[in-house]
Amino acid sequence: MNYLFTSESVSEGHPDKVADQISDAILDEFLRRDPESRVACETFCSTGLVIVGGEVRSDAYVDIQGTVRDVINRIGYNKADYMFDGNSCGVLSQIHEQSQDINRGVSRENPEDQGAGDQGMMFGYACKATENYMPLALYLSHITLKELADIRHNELDLMPYLRPDSKAQYTIEFDSSDKPVRVHTIVLSTQHDEFGTDEEMHSKIESDVRNILLPRVIAKLNPSTAALFKGDFILHVNPTGKFVIGGPAGDTGLTGRKIIVDTYGGRSAHGGGAFSGKDPSKVDRSAAYAARYIAKNMVAAGVAEEMMVQIAYAIGVAKPVSVYVNTKGTGIIPDAEIADKIGKMFDLRPAAIIRKFGLKNPIYGPTAAYGHFGRDPYVKKVTLIRNGIEIEEEVQFFGWEKLDSVDLIRSRF
Repeated sequence: MNYLFTSESVSEGHPDKVADQISDAILDEFLRRDPESRVACETFCSTGLVIVGGEVRSDAYVDIQGTVRDVINRIGYNKADYMFDGNSCGVLSQIHEQSQDINRGVSRENPEDQGAGDQGMMFGYACKATENYMPLALYLSHITLKELADIRHNELDLMPYLRPDSKAQYTIEFDSSDKPVRVHTIVLSTQHDEFGTDEEMHSKIESDVRNILLPRVIAKLNPSTAALFKGDFILHVNPTGKFVIGGPAGDTGLTGRKIIVDTYGGRSAHGGGAFSGKDPSKVDRSAAYAARYIAKNMVAAGVAEEMMVQIAYAIGVAKPVSVYVNTKGTGIIPDAEIADKIGKMFDLRPAAIIRKFGLKNPIYGPTAAYGHFGRDPYVKKVTLIRNGIEIEEEVQFFGWEKLDSVDLIRSRF
C-alpha cells in the first residue's frame, strides 16, 4: 500500500533561522581571529530586538553589534515596515567566559586526546532518493525556498512583493518499496508586502507560485525527479490568506529550534543537539557531520540503499562509546558488521574529525540556512586574522559532503 511522507524547510528570513545565522556568524568571527576559540552562542530575536548570550573562551575580540547587524541586513530585514531592521534594532550581548569544568574535559596536553565536549548521540543519514543522497521531501523543500530567495534578492521584478520570511513543505507519495510515485501536496507560505485587497494579494501570490516559482524549481531537477510533478498535486499558498507580519516581529526566533530542517526532515533519527553557534569541540556538531560523511560515502559505495549511522560519546572521552548502523534491510552484509567495520575504518575522535574537515575555520555561516547536509562542497578563499595581520587562505566548505572514501569503502567490503 502506498504511503505519504512530509518534510518542511524554512527560509533564511524565518526568525529561528535569523537566530541561527547570527550565532554562526559570531562563531565564524571568533574562529577567523582565533582558531582555538571555544564558542557556545545562543541568539534570541523579537520585534526590534536581538539578544546574544552564551559562553566563549577565546583570545579574539569580535564586534558583536556589527556582526549581528550585518547578518540581519544581508538577509533583507532593512526596512522599518518589517518591524525588525538591522540598522535600528536593539542588540544586547550577554556572552561570558566558558565554564572551567567543561574546558578541563575537552583540552588535553596531547591534542589527539581531546575529549568530547559533551555526552550524547549524533546521527547521520544518506539514501539514494536524490543525487545528493538526501531525503526527497526535504530536498524539494530546500530547493524551493532557495529559488524563492534568489527571486527576492536578484529578480525582484518577478515577485516584487516578497519579504524575507517563508516556509515550504512537500508531501511525497511513496509505494510499498519506498520508491517515490508523485508529489502529492505542496505548502508554500511567503511573507509579502501589503497590496490590494486580501483576496487580490492571495490570488496574485498563488498564481505567481504556480506559474513562476514552481516551473523554475522543476527546471533545476533531474528528469526523474521532475517527472514526479504530474500536475495533479495539491497546492496551498499562504493558507491563512495573508502573511504581511513575519520574521522576528511575527514570531520570536531562537537558535537551535529548527534541528529537523537542518538535518533530514524527519526521515532519520536525531540526537537532539543543535548545530549553530557551537564550535567543533562540541560533538553535537562535529560528530553529526562525521556521521553524515560516513553514511553518504557508504551509500555511494553501494554498501546499502540507505543508511543511518549513530555515534555516541561521553564528555571528556575521545573515543566514541558506540557506533550503530541501521540500513532498513538494504545492506549487503548485516548492520552490526557494517558498524564494526566503520569503527575500524574511521577515526571518530573529535580531534581527528576536526582535522579531516577543517572545522576550526570560519565556514559555518553558509550552513545556517537551507540545511547542513546535501550541499555541494567547495573551496573558497577567506580572510583570516593571525597576530593582527590579515591573510588570505583557501578553506574547504561542507567537507563532510565529499565522496572521497568511496574507493576505500569498496576495498573493505
